[in-house]
Amino acid sequence: MRKRILSLMLLVGIMAVAPINSNAFDCGKCKSEQASFKQINHIQVPATNIASPMDVNVILPESYATSCGKSYPVVYILHGYGGDYKTWLELTEPRLDSLASNYDMIFVLPDGRDSWYFDSPENPELKMESFFVEELVPYIDKNYRTIADAKHRAITGLSMGGHGSLWYGMRHSDVWGSAGSMSGGVNFDKEKWQKSWKIAQTLGSREQNAERWSSRTVVSLVPTLKPDQLNIIFDCGIDDFFIGVNRELNEELLKYNIPHDYTERPGRHTHPYWKNSIRYHLQFFHDIFIK
Repeated sequence: MRKRILSLMLLVGIMAVAPINSNAFDCGKCKSEQASFKQINHIQVPATNIASPMDVNVILPESYATSCGKSYPVVYILHGYGGDYKTWLELTEPRLDSLASNYDMIFVLPDGRDSWYFDSPENPELKMESFFVEELVPYIDKNYRTIADAKHRAITGLSMGGHGSLWYGMRHSDVWGSAGSMSGGVNFDKEKWQKSWKIAQTLGSREQNAERWSSRTVVSLVPTLKPDQLNIIFDCGIDDFFIGVNRELNEELLKYNIPHDYTERPGRHTHPYWKNSIRYHLQFFHDIFIK
């Protein structure tokens, strides 16, 4: 009798200190998900750091509808300048919904609003970085069955989005454990680009805000990194106008002994290049997720 009482007391104690998993299995919720399942979900995420709710596409693997209680790693995929939350759906072959099922991952496709994914010091209604970290990621983890830790959360993107994904990964490796870039504008602080892509609208003019510009490039963050802080993959086409700054980033990472995966392939700053590149990134993330 005494042993039974002690066992019950021990069980109660374990239950009392056990952490609550917000994504724990809920039978009723699971049946509801099965009944309303769609692979591609257009949602609007409430926002206080940007001017209005953000349009986002969330792509679920097919198993999401049948594997009740299973949680999934998440990859955030960012578009480039002039794109939106629909861009990546129109870009890939095979389609992203097929790739989500193949890799058993959730993909999140936000709308970057030509922000370069910064908190703008010029526009208080364009705090995009704060929105991602404080609002978007928590919203996705609350509303979908994610594995809600940095190891199982990755981010990548093309061009402006390649800059944004490495910027976020390097500054918030506690949120994203892996980050990638395809043809990324990883150092836009070059004279030939200072009036391009609305960067001056986000940061202010280069002439009056030189420090802002230089301190907001991905290249400028390399000295702050520790060798095992972030899993990094990036690439660029050899005929891309961003090839020089990607080579610069590679050299900086080597200089500071930061492990990374860097590749140059034939190609330009075009959709065919990114259609091919995304598959290498997903495989890289997948291999990390399953370790």
